[in-house]
Amino acid sequence: MVEIGDTVVSFDLFEETFCCDLNTCRGACCVEGDSGAPIEMDEVAEIEEVLTVIEKDLTPEAKEVIEKQGVAYVDCQGDLVTSIVNGRECVFSYVDSADGIRKCAIEKAYREGKSSFMKPVSCHLYPVRLTKYSKFTAVNYHRWDICECAVKCGKGLKLPLYKFLKEPLIRRFGKEWYAELELAADAYEKQFNKFIDI
Repeated sequence: MVEIGDTVVSFDLFEETFCCDLNTCRGACCVEGDSGAPIEMDEVAEIEEVLTVIEKDLTPEAKEVIEKQGVAYVDCQGDLVTSIVNGRECVFSYVDSADGIRKCAIEKAYREGKSSFMKPVSCHLYPVRLTKYSKFTAVNYHRWDICECAVKCGKGLKLPLYKFLKEPLIRRFGKEWYAELELAADAYEKQFNKFIDI
């Protein structure tokens, strides 16, 4: 692991390859699982603000859940997460009629210029998950079998995880932090190659 500021970053970000392959997974991460996506308290207000814009894209079941419990809830592990339908599907997911792929209604509004909030940072960062401790935040790679196609796609492109996630990592930690991450990745690669050559 490498320390950058108040974060501890797993070497997995340098070693693993990744590139979302929506044509294969069909947006399964918005449906699979037993809990919603982790969100911060300040993101709840952002999501509530965009509700009127995205309402037309939400399913009747999703609207009913949001009306009853709001846009988020605390799951069995004590984490604040997005509300879900039938114990699985994120209330903000919808199926794009153009390609049949499940996508995020919040992100759709952002890309159409109707909102300044892209989507929860945890969704943008996936497959990286953050764990906050008293003195640092751990930045780790979360492996999930539904993302095997993304690992394969990333391998074909020779795209390391930290490069695939450049935009969300900068969004969460800033440009200076990411520049340090790049330096650490370069140093790690040189050290690794040297080790392999021995």
